[in-house]
Amino acid sequence: MAETQYVPRLRTHYDEVVRKQLQDKFGYKNPMQVPKIEKIVLNIGVGEAVGDSKKARTAAEDLALIAGQKPVITKAKKSIATFKVREGMPLGVKVTLRRQQMYDFLDRMITIALPRVRDFRGLSPKSFDGRGNYAMGIKEHIVFPEIEYDKVDQIWGMDVIVCTSAPNDDEARELLRAFNFPFTK
Repeated sequence: MAETQYVPRLRTHYDEVVRKQLQDKFGYKNPMQVPKIEKIVLNIGVGEAVGDSKKARTAAEDLALIAGQKPVITKAKKSIATFKVREGMPLGVKVTLRRQQMYDFLDRMITIALPRVRDFRGLSPKSFDGRGNYAMGIKEHIVFPEIEYDKVDQIWGMDVIVCTSAPNDDEARELLRAFNFPFTK
């Protein structure tokens, strides 16, 4: 009895719709030239962890729920006396998503989390870095359905960086627009 392999909804959408659409628009000769999303990096900066090292652990637990993967606790590389930071002190948590987890997270972010953001008017189409990568910030991590609002002791902001294989910002913008990213006009 053959098991059916799970394929994320957005991966199927990319293979069947987006790839053809981008190939027609930009006139790629080779199908391997078509840009794709390579990885998504999620990051929560925990500056308050200077006073309390448990905060980095709680942020890591919340990020693990959101990403479905265990995050890495980032530590200070050198001491900075004015910020009361010592070398090796936990300052944040990050996780890199690829393949299925990446598409699943993207689906949840676009369809569930972003519409739940208060006063959401769309994503800035200018937040590209010149090499086809897109960065955005979410002010409250509680917009994700995995986080139970009643059990949260502190609300964290988080950065979401979408890395694509697009050579420039215009092609990356079209790729993300094809994935229904809600860019402002």
